[in-house]
Amino acid sequence: MMRPSPSPSQTGLLRELGALTRSTYRLSQGFVPLLRLLASENDVTRDELAQAIDRAFEGLYRHPLLRQTERLTRYLRARRLIPNEQSTEDLIRFVVDQAVARSPMQVPEQIVEEFWQFFEELFASPELKGLGELSLDMVRLVIRTYEPLLVELINILKAGRRFNAWQLQEILRRAALIRGDVLIVRRQIRALRYIKPFFQTDPKDFKTQAQIVASMVREFGPFFVKMAQVAAANADFLPEEIARELAVFHEDVPPMSEDEVVQAFVESFGKPPHKLYLDFDPAKPVKSGSIGSVYFAKKPFVEDGREVLRPVVIKVGRQNIDREFAIGKLVLGLAIMSSQYWAPHSKLTPFLRAMQEQVDEFVAGFMAELDFDAEAANHLRFEQRSLRSRMWRVPQLYGHSRRIIEMEYLSDAASLTRALAGMSASERRRFQREVCERLLYTLLHHVFVHQEIHGDLHPGNIMVDRDGTLYLIDWGNVVGLDGKWGAVWDYLAAAVTADTELLTEALIRVSTQPEANAARRAEIKAALDETLRKKGVAPLTRRNFVSELRRGGFDGLHARGQTVLHLLSNTQQTGLVIKRDYLHLSRALFAAAGSFGSLYENDPKRRLAADLLRSLLRLPVTLTQDRLHEELGLLRRRAARMLPRVLRPHRAALPLH
Repeated sequence: MMRPSPSPSQTGLLRELGALTRSTYRLSQGFVPLLRLLASENDVTRDELAQAIDRAFEGLYRHPLLRQTERLTRYLRARRLIPNEQSTEDLIRFVVDQAVARSPMQVPEQIVEEFWQFFEELFASPELKGLGELSLDMVRLVIRTYEPLLVELINILKAGRRFNAWQLQEILRRAALIRGDVLIVRRQIRALRYIKPFFQTDPKDFKTQAQIVASMVREFGPFFVKMAQVAAANADFLPEEIARELAVFHEDVPPMSEDEVVQAFVESFGKPPHKLYLDFDPAKPVKSGSIGSVYFAKKPFVEDGREVLRPVVIKVGRQNIDREFAIGKLVLGLAIMSSQYWAPHSKLTPFLRAMQEQVDEFVAGFMAELDFDAEAANHLRFEQRSLRSRMWRVPQLYGHSRRIIEMEYLSDAASLTRALAGMSASERRRFQREVCERLLYTLLHHVFVHQEIHGDLHPGNIMVDRDGTLYLIDWGNVVGLDGKWGAVWDYLAAAVTADTELLTEALIRVSTQPEANAARRAEIKAALDETLRKKGVAPLTRRNFVSELRRGGFDGLHARGQTVLHLLSNTQQTGLVIKRDYLHLSRALFAAAGSFGSLYENDPKRRLAADLLRSLLRLPVTLTQDRLHEELGLLRRRAARMLPRVLRPHRAALPLH
């Protein structure tokens, strides 16, 4: 008796079951490297763990069940039960309408129409992600954030197969770290409630909007305060009211708690601050920043065999500041990633991916500022250099630890913006010319002589005394220029002259994937051509150089300067991700430019341009004077060393009485 052949539906079912079985087997095989890594006796590294986890996730992405979630996603989106491409278009249109309505100046209709053309050119990805794949992306992002912590936990467990008191204590400490992270996440998510009242304000009421933005930044915490400082460094990107509100974060942010300050001293020196200083009040910082708070106190020093009290400045780092930055990066990453669910659009994918990768590069540079030992090394290096110049100074460093830096107190110096307050018109004008010349000379001297530059030279980090001498503080971020200046110069020259060939080449060189981006050279150049055309920036050549500058005047020069900043900050639209070194170099230049702008706040831009030109013309004289000052200093030090030797024989010949 013949067995009946299976029906087509049964055959299809058997085929799917077979494929599911094979995929499940391959999925289990994908976890083998991770299991072997955990079972081995050797410690693991972060790269080894990341590769093993990526291997496991590859199997998860290929599993048929994930494809089923994609079908379910398409079904729900087709019936508008969850956000789809059309809802994304509607959302973007709402945001654009809000931006146009809230613009401080009228936006021409043709620019709004070109905006949609820009998106059509930008969107290129062929498909949307399903809910399952998107969920896996988010899980992988969270695991990647905690990979260093997982490596520590795994290696602690590997130290011995049986728990002992030390192991248990270390694991509980890291568990407490995660509990602290949860509190940070809750606070940052809670701060999102300010978004609704922001959109409910009058589109032209920039003052109220600025107050809402500032309140949201304060609640988000140190990471977003740092982002606000970067945004405020170039006020031309923002309405004046919002720029002015964010500029406050250069001067002062919410302080640390008293307990947090005391704990920093106990952690660093084993004793509270009142055992080390006089008049130290942990409740009254003189200034608070995103990384820490600054305090004044008095400390005993021994001078000529006598003990004297000397005023000092103490900078105290915030507790768990590294976690604030890590969680801030995680929240931004999740927000960008989740936008693919709330605003799904296949063509947005490359733009969002480039934005997320750029955030990773941006935050990586910030993390370097959290190490006070590294900051002290930068401080000492520049302090020694400043002793040879009459144009700029760095306060003397007395001591430091991982969370505390102690330095010289500047009795007659104030921050750049505070120094300007209360001056008469004549005093202000003299002060502007003097400080402009000194600041320009100092920046150029650092760039061309020392090949490195202060990475965050905003107005709050420039102190000025009554004579106009600059004191540069907060050396947590120093950007090296060795090997970078060629690409930077090409970029600046190309952006100002609107040479898109050279500009494309420069951007590819400073990107994280130069080889892959080189294959897209024509596409990148076309996007840059379109951007410059929309901004009305015409290429400068030998033939039209004089006529274009004369026709555009100072406003034309200002527009070209803004183009330099806009192109570098909007590279995501071309799918480019800038390396962190170059990104933070641009941040350093933005901050320095913002300091010049603060020096001439409420003054015509022509006055700043005139003083910069005057300072450039005086550079040979300024350089000569500074060199003479250095040579005289060397002669005085040599004379001081020689004087005891010269006087010693004469002293020996003096008669005794």
